[in-house]
Amino acid sequence: MQLSDLQDVDIADFTTWPHWFRWVIIFLVGAALLYAGYHFLIEPEQQTLAKMERTEKQLRESFLIKKEQVVNLPAYREQMVEIQDRFGVVLKQLPNKTEVPALLIDISQAGLSRGLVFNQFKPANPRTEEFYVTLPISVKVSGTYHQLAEFISDLAALPRIVTVGDMVITGGGINDSTALSMTAQVFTYQYLEEQTFNKTESGSTRVQG
Repeated sequence: MQLSDLQDVDIADFTTWPHWFRWVIIFLVGAALLYAGYHFLIEPEQQTLAKMERTEKQLRESFLIKKEQVVNLPAYREQMVEIQDRFGVVLKQLPNKTEVPALLIDISQAGLSRGLVFNQFKPANPRTEEFYVTLPISVKVSGTYHQLAEFISDLAALPRIVTVGDMVITGGGINDSTALSMTAQVFTYQYLEEQTFNKTESGSTRVQG
């Protein structure tokens, strides 16, 4: 096989081609056809297949999630009923507007019954939350450690929700080493009635007092 053999080759006449040159041309043409077939036929189909496989995976995952939701639907419904029951119990612990004055009296009576001296009992401006109103009360009382502890315990035992925050206890003075002074924020909560709650959500009405 010599390159000089190509000098006598007539490209237009296949019979003049050397045997080895024919195989080279056949190989090149075959390689070109294979490349063109892969690039224009097989590769697009592979991309389409990969896209369909991704879609199938997403649909399968979505199906499994929905299947799990359907299987667990009875449990979800039971949990929803339980949550609603708990919400109802908590809701009953929030006083309505007519019960707030009586609750304020109960808070002050809880301290007086333990022998505490109220130096301050000042309800502050209410704060409207999503479905309830926070009613803060600034208190300052004096008494012994046990009296203060029993007072806090009595507040926790009230039938309505009452919490205590920002509590600071200091010594009561030189004359009585057992006396302590406590300042704190006592919080109670008022449930927004449905009509008031809906108005508050729409922004047309805000709860006052």
